[in-house]
Amino acid sequence: MHLSDIIYYALHSTELRSIIQWKVWHNPVHERDEEKEAITLRTCFGFLDKTSRSFSGVIQELHPELLVPVALFYLILRGLDTIEDDMTIPLEKKEPLLRDFHAIIEKDGWNFDGNGPLEKDRDLLVQFQNVVTEFRKVKPTYRTIIKDITKKMGNGMADYANNAEHNSNGVDSTKDYDLYCHYVAGLVGEGLTRLFVESKLANPALLDRPHLQESMGLFLQKTNIIRDIKEDFDDKRRFWPKEIWSKHVDNFEDLFKSENIEIAQNCSSEMVLNALSHADECLLYLAGLKEQSVFNFAAIPQSMAIATLALVFRNPKIFKQNVKISKGQACQIMVESTQNLRLVCEVFRKYVRQIHRKNSPQDPNFLKISIACGKVEQFIESVYPSQDPNDIVRQQVGQPEPAESVIEKPKTTAQQDKAKAEEAKWDTIYMLAAVMTTLFLISCLMLVVAYLMGARFDVAINELRRGKIWHPDPEQAAEAIRRYDHGEL
Repeated sequence: MHLSDIIYYALHSTELRSIIQWKVWHNPVHERDEEKEAITLRTCFGFLDKTSRSFSGVIQELHPELLVPVALFYLILRGLDTIEDDMTIPLEKKEPLLRDFHAIIEKDGWNFDGNGPLEKDRDLLVQFQNVVTEFRKVKPTYRTIIKDITKKMGNGMADYANNAEHNSNGVDSTKDYDLYCHYVAGLVGEGLTRLFVESKLANPALLDRPHLQESMGLFLQKTNIIRDIKEDFDDKRRFWPKEIWSKHVDNFEDLFKSENIEIAQNCSSEMVLNALSHADECLLYLAGLKEQSVFNFAAIPQSMAIATLALVFRNPKIFKQNVKISKGQACQIMVESTQNLRLVCEVFRKYVRQIHRKNSPQDPNFLKISIACGKVEQFIESVYPSQDPNDIVRQQVGQPEPAESVIEKPKTTAQQDKAKAEEAKWDTIYMLAAVMTTLFLISCLMLVVAYLMGARFDVAINELRRGKIWHPDPEQAAEAIRRYDHGEL
């Protein structure tokens, strides 16, 4: 840990507390039993750790019924994406691979070494036979779902690979933007929902509301596209739709010029506005998940996404570097998002209010952003009212509040936040005091051991009194030895 990190967490005690709480006291709902796993399956989980740090942890805590299917689903789509992303593979070779990948994943022993040497997930495809071996062991119903989604995504990627205008000019309209996000993320939401329902760990009604699962995927993908604007620009990729950025600048490159920083922020705020339209539907989707590990798996990325939106909103740094939420903030979000829907709603409320506070009256979309934030808060209020309906009725008719209700009245959100901050402050003080006490006791023990082993503290004290703090030169050391040497007893 760097000095800057120490200073940061000293000033953000709540985040430090969350890191310790997550690392020390977090108990997974389910744990993998690696001893019962085949070598090929352990290899697959090894690639899961390498290819996705953010998703690997939550996937490995899933219910045993879904653990392997979801892990393999992720690796299969990652392999497909690795082929699609690699510009060193010629189109005549790439297109059939993308369109036939749903059949390839059942070919025993299949792997692929045609990626460029710099492709980061190349090794996954080089050893893809491990994924194929384990995929063939999965229940037929799960295999059918995964193959169907892989086929749809592969065909969508192939269509975009053949689209010369998209490759040269990027996404044109917001309709094209939504379609692109559907292929790379919305289909993932569909596949996961079908797996959840098939395993009887989610409400079947989710299948009757495809717009909810679509919003889950699009909310994540659009957030990533906004955050990664500089990285994609450096890689000569454009995912921000021209329909949006052309309202603010003539050329896409102008967004990155220092003299256009205010204009660029207005453009990014419109992108955030577009993403916010999915927020309330994400919360409604989470209400349909029955099992805790499945809820955690779906809720954590959504909470990370709303926090990231708050971070990138009107943040000029996104046009200069890739910005991310801090590790402490991420742990805090994971702690709050692995309990129940009410707490996830509170996470959304907190970050939506941050966006609302950062909203600028000079922004052309100021009013629309305010309405979008209000829409999310209104939805949360409709699910978890902050006021007791009986209190509202009493206020309207002018009746005094009963004494017993004053005692039992729950705290408001502001009071809860203040109480949490106060608790976190004292928790941090207690932890620091415990650390300092431990260090003091260890130091005392070391001094006692040193004394028993013959350490000459009188020599050290006398030398310090003479002002000799630093290491002496050899002549001074020899003189000190002669002065304090008592010879043999």
